[in-house]
Amino acid sequence: MSLNKRAIVTGGTRGIGRAIVKELAARSCCGVLFSDVAFIYNSCDECAEEIQQEINDPGTKIFAFKADASSFEEAEETVSKAIEKLGGVDILVNNAGITRDNLMLRMTPEDFDTVLNINLRSVFNYTKAVMKHMIKQRYGRIVNIASVVGLIGNPGQANYAASKAGIIGFTKSVARELATRNITVNAIAPGFIETEMTEKLTDQQREILLRNIPMQRFGKPEDVAKVVGFLCSKDADYITGQVINVDGGMVMS
Repeated sequence: MSLNKRAIVTGGTRGIGRAIVKELAARSCCGVLFSDVAFIYNSCDECAEEIQQEINDPGTKIFAFKADASSFEEAEETVSKAIEKLGGVDILVNNAGITRDNLMLRMTPEDFDTVLNINLRSVFNYTKAVMKHMIKQRYGRIVNIASVVGLIGNPGQANYAASKAGIIGFTKSVARELATRNITVNAIAPGFIETEMTEKLTDQQREILLRNIPMQRFGKPEDVAKVVGFLCSKDADYITGQVINVDGGMVMS
């Protein structure tokens, strides 16, 4: 197995996803060189172009594909194109996600279904699409981005919490199925990370949230990206079916 790994990342243009793409494209440690990355996005063509320009390394291949992550057909087509460009796939990071927050009394069926389809169904779509390739080569690293909200819940986020809790259950089940094929499947549960979502919070909301974080600060997208890099490295060969919280101590169990 080559030291150079080929990765596919969904939801790769903003926040945590953007940091993951840059981490995998630049990372060179733990006996693994991540040099080739294909990322999937559904909006912001300019963001996709910016990332490709920022990763200006002649030894790095970076590809962008626009697709609806909730569509199984588009996932299959996109993975097929990505594998053709990359020459294979060793790593999948399922990061695509949205929010449609509202109290249950006001939440519409459409808001519930949309969040479940993009956040949870996309994980099924892309995992299913890469599985045969990974099984055939008897190697793969799958990392699913969940959330601490999927562990503890959050008012106004029943749909989001359900989708992230589903990712955790999915991760553990698929990890058991693929363990003998040298394919690890893990999840990361970020806490409150400095992204476009947290920028919308009022000062009062931020203060309330910070009280529940022992480290008294929000995390950075890079904090999550570095854990992704670790889970995809040789140092994590014996770790599968786990959920790693990256939350400044917010959830301890």
